[in-house]
This record gives sequence, C-alpha cells and structure tokens, in this order.
Amino acid sequence: MKIAAVQMDVVWHEPELNRAAMLAALRETAAAGARLTVFPECAITGYCYDAAADFQDVTEPIPGPSTDAFTAACRELNVYAVFGMLERSGERVYNAAVLVGPEGVVGSYRKLHLPYLGVDRFVDYGDRDFELFEVEGVRIGMLICYDIGFPEAARSLALMGADLIVLPTNWPPGAESMAEHCINTRAMENNTYVAGVNRIGTEHGFRFIGHSSICAPSGNTMTLASDSEAEI
Repeated sequence: MKIAAVQMDVVWHEPELNRAAMLAALRETAAAGARLTVFPECAITGYCYDAAADFQDVTEPIPGPSTDAFTAACRELNVYAVFGMLERSGERVYNAAVLVGPEGVVGSYRKLHLPYLGVDRFVDYGDRDFELFEVEGVRIGMLICYDIGFPEAARSLALMGADLIVLPTNWPPGAESMAEHCINTRAMENNTYVAGVNRIGTEHGFRFIGHSSICAPSGNTMTLASDSEAEI
C-alpha cells in the first residue's frame, strides 16, 4: 500500500477552508498513486482553543459534513483518508481521528491520553476500545499525538495484528523526542509500520514542529519531513 502523509498548516476555526485544502491535497496524493492519505490531528478545526465555548460551533458528528465531503472525494478517486477532527457525540466532544473510504466511514478513534494543552484541556477522554480497520488487506490502527508516548497503546494494536499504525499529531516545541524517537521505537518494538503526521504553522503563539515521518518495522525512517514546510 502506498501511503501519503500531508504535513500542512491549518487555519484556526475555519473548517470549510481546511476541508478545501485537504481535499485538494487528497487529489494530489491520489494522482501520485497513494491508496491512503493521512492528515494531522485537528486538521479540520485547529487545536489552540482557550475555552470549551470557543470550539463548540466547529464540532461535528461522525458521520457529518467533513466525513461526507471526504466520502464523496474518496468514492470519486477510489482512495482512503485519515484526518483529525473534533467529534460531537451527544453532550460530549472528543479529539478524534476518522478513516474514510469510497464506502463511507470505515472507522474512527477517540484520543485517550490528553495532555494539558490546547483543545485537549476541554474535550472528553476517549471511551472506546482499540480497534483495527482493514483496508485493501492492510490492518490499520489509529492513535493520536500524545498516545504514542505510552507503549501500551501501540502494543494493544500490535497484539491485535496491526500492520500499520497511523498517528495524526500536533507536536509543539518540547515534543521533539516524540517525533525523533517514539515513532521509530513503537515501530521496532511492535514490528509494524508507523506513520506520524504533524502540522506546521502557528496558532495563538503556539508553534508546531513538523517532522512528520513514516517508519518501517525495522525502526528505520522511510521518509521525514522538515520542521517548517508544508510537504507531502
């Protein structure tokens, strides 16, 4: 399976602009032959919110507007995508990642380990068991950002038979060790591929460090993005 990682800037609190940019990138990756394209954490909404009231109007259910838009594009292009969003479910809001394909929503994941940063200060803890989702014979597990710092999360997916762990993330300065060591370590210790996809840019004085990477089960980095440029 050919995988694309989209390291991009995100416009804070502008879902329509972000969706448009992401769908344009999806067309580009599909044209290059990617079967699965992975976008950053909170790619639809941005991350740096200072109060729960600030992001309520950009939360969405799953399925909802963003998954519907991606389903239409994935059906047209016959590809799959993973992206980060803020999921609304009843009275609760989750930092979520969703896997979408030509058939619609294949699966989703709610972030379990929440640092005291940005929107994670206000959302609810993930409340679902870890799951794998099969795409074209590849068993895919999803984690989000800080989750990769806890060995048990990736190991749970590996014990279930994961071939690939995708990690939408929003690493800030101070998280360089996550980018430089955790991706490779989790890949090697679990004998699985890991794709960590970060963003770039600045929100409310909060800078993101890029360094998206895809790592092989050997622990070797297969591809590595810069710390400041939008890249695929």
